[in-house]
Amino acid sequence: MAAWTDLLERLRPKAYGRRQPLILINGLAEQPESWFRNRRFWSRYFDVHMPNILVYDGDCLHRRIAAKQPIDVDYLVDQFYTYLDHFVQTPPYNLVASSLGGKVAVELAVRYPQLIHRVVLLCPSGMGDEEQLPVMAGVRRQDMQTVVRSVFHKPRFVDRDIVKYYKQQINNRRWKTGLLRTINGTKEYTVRDKMKLLQAPTLLVTGTEDRICDPKTAEEAARELPAGHFLAIPGCGHAPQIEKHWLINRLVVHFMTAAQPTAHPKWTQLLLAKPTRAE
Repeated sequence: MAAWTDLLERLRPKAYGRRQPLILINGLAEQPESWFRNRRFWSRYFDVHMPNILVYDGDCLHRRIAAKQPIDVDYLVDQFYTYLDHFVQTPPYNLVASSLGGKVAVELAVRYPQLIHRVVLLCPSGMGDEEQLPVMAGVRRQDMQTVVRSVFHKPRFVDRDIVKYYKQQINNRRWKTGLLRTINGTKEYTVRDKMKLLQAPTLLVTGTEDRICDPKTAEEAARELPAGHFLAIPGCGHAPQIEKHWLINRLVVHFMTAAQPTAHPKWTQLLLAKPTRAE
């Protein structure tokens, strides 16, 4: 009976009830392009926050550029902390971070361990390998279709609207400046030495066909986590939250809510998770 009750609550969650916060931290792709296959699903279970810290043609970023201040990882960490401290205020937080966002998530979790519940890193950069960044060449050549396709193992997973969006933005000089300043300010930053300091339970996910961040280096970095779990997804590139969204959506829910989370849950554990309740 309990299993059926849990399933009904999952399918028809209560209209009111505070849920645990889930904070999404994007990589070089802006927030809507990073999480369009995930946010609605996770909203069934969590209070989802998707702060637009990186808006490449936004006033905030360009005021900083005009003041000759760097767009670096420290700046991004400070921005996320300010957002959490001022506009969420319901710790502890669950973090899901992709690519460059992995650097931000690791730094947040190490600097403010009392604020963090659990962390999921999706193809995180900054693990100590030499990252391949086709985005830089693509932006300069105004060839964003090739850039977007380099992220995916199978081109059929590339959403045409994403390609259309980036084709439009590549002609926006202000947007291009913001993107290139962010790349230049963050590309050399590594968090490999911080992995051993990350106390929150952490799941590191890589795609076996990731051509941007080395999957082998990701696996080695995961071994250094004190409470770490690791999953390599076969036939997946640099954006598992899009290319393998069915799995990632449910895996994140399991990892954030289970009493004893694992990187390899049974299918029943994936399907029967209940919406969270904030304490």
